[in-house]
Amino acid sequence: GAELWVWFQPTVTDVDKAWKELSNILSGIFCASLNFIDSTNTVTPTASFKPLGLANGTDHHLLRYAVLPREVVCTENLTPWKKLLPCGSKAGLAVLLKAERLFHSSYHSQAVHIRPICRDASCLAVSWELRQTLTVVFDTFSSGQGKKDWSLFKMFSRTLTDACPLASQSKVYVDISPKNKEKELLEVTPTPASVYEAIVQGDKRTYAVYDLLSPSLFNTSRSLNVQLKWKRPQDTELPTPVLHAQRYVSGYGLQTGEISTLIYNTHPYRAFPVILLETVPWYLRLYVHTLTIITKGKENKPSYIHYQPAQDRRRPHLLEMLIQLPANSVTKITIQFERALLKWTEYTPDPNHGFYVSSSVLSALVPSVIAMKDVDVEQSPLFTSLFPSSDGSSYFVRLYTEPLLVNLPTPDFSMPYNVICLTCTVVAVCYGSFYNLLTRTFHVEEPSRGGLAKRLANIIRKFRGVPPL
Repeated sequence: GAELWVWFQPTVTDVDKAWKELSNILSGIFCASLNFIDSTNTVTPTASFKPLGLANGTDHHLLRYAVLPREVVCTENLTPWKKLLPCGSKAGLAVLLKAERLFHSSYHSQAVHIRPICRDASCLAVSWELRQTLTVVFDTFSSGQGKKDWSLFKMFSRTLTDACPLASQSKVYVDISPKNKEKELLEVTPTPASVYEAIVQGDKRTYAVYDLLSPSLFNTSRSLNVQLKWKRPQDTELPTPVLHAQRYVSGYGLQTGEISTLIYNTHPYRAFPVILLETVPWYLRLYVHTLTIITKGKENKPSYIHYQPAQDRRRPHLLEMLIQLPANSVTKITIQFERALLKWTEYTPDPNHGFYVSSSVLSALVPSVIAMKDVDVEQSPLFTSLFPSSDGSSYFVRLYTEPLLVNLPTPDFSMPYNVICLTCTVVAVCYGSFYNLLTRTFHVEEPSRGGLAKRLANIIRKFRGVPPL
């Protein structure tokens, strides 16, 4: 899907008008369907999506958030995204962004973040920071015939030849963190010039660093093709994150149903709060009195709850809660709903496919097992920017669950076609028969007895013993 959230300046008088104009402008820039954002899918959260950078706004009326869960990322979205880069897709890391390879992956996501930051240490001047992120997941195990070995050329069908001339930094980080302290299991080629260790999301990671601006990197060859090989087969078991969640819809029939959200806290001894944001379309009428939060078989009362009921064809439901997650626990949140009947003009072109419900959003400061030092924060601005941490004991995580696909009562849209075909058939048969009866002329023909030649032929046939004509 597509997500858009904006904090407007306090000088903006009409926020709704500015929100509509901005969504239309971004729709044209990124060739996306953001112009379909309107009041039916826009909410104003009160606890989630706090401003970033220097914006310390507390008036949540300046915030707008919208999701289009049906939106699909495609090539026409990638092209304008690459044009925002300093060198486009002509040089640097962007040469790897080949559309036919990126969209052949298992997962693809791209984002653009804009925020105000200090231009210098004294913060006397303010600049605008534009950050572009691209996330791609390749299933090398399936495509590599059971092997987890990979390389840049294998994944992107291209290699790195040079750095972007306009870039002040251009580096490739390869995660070579040992599993169970067995460093000899994997081999990276070419040999990295430096190795960097950092605390990322509460875990100590080791990275092989390739600096594209280093002159010695391209001395031996004109291209850089990073390869990683495993010396012996590895198991496919992955470490479980501290915070993860899943969401599903249950029930039978086309009248009522239930939305369930499971939130997992796998930390062995630390509890922490999490903010849950639920946005449900208006045609799913929530029964708020059926809201239940169960943790370890007991009721878990939220510390903060904000609910804004929906209005038919005007705005969606908004539910925000602050929930405490005990250590090593699973919290189940359920709420029942009733399906509404839509007008026949409000259905999508493929109504039997179902209607999408946007993902739930979880925001939390997850406690870290390994503390991060202040010197690590100063030496690693890249990782602290991608994985922000309030202090050494926790790090911020914003998590999204799966979108839901809900079936609504759908009329038989083929009935008009059937009625037209049946009516035309009946009219053709009845009118055709009636028209033939009115216009056709019937004549009675008497059989002729034959002439003199026929009689002579029969006499000759009689003498020959042949049957007459």
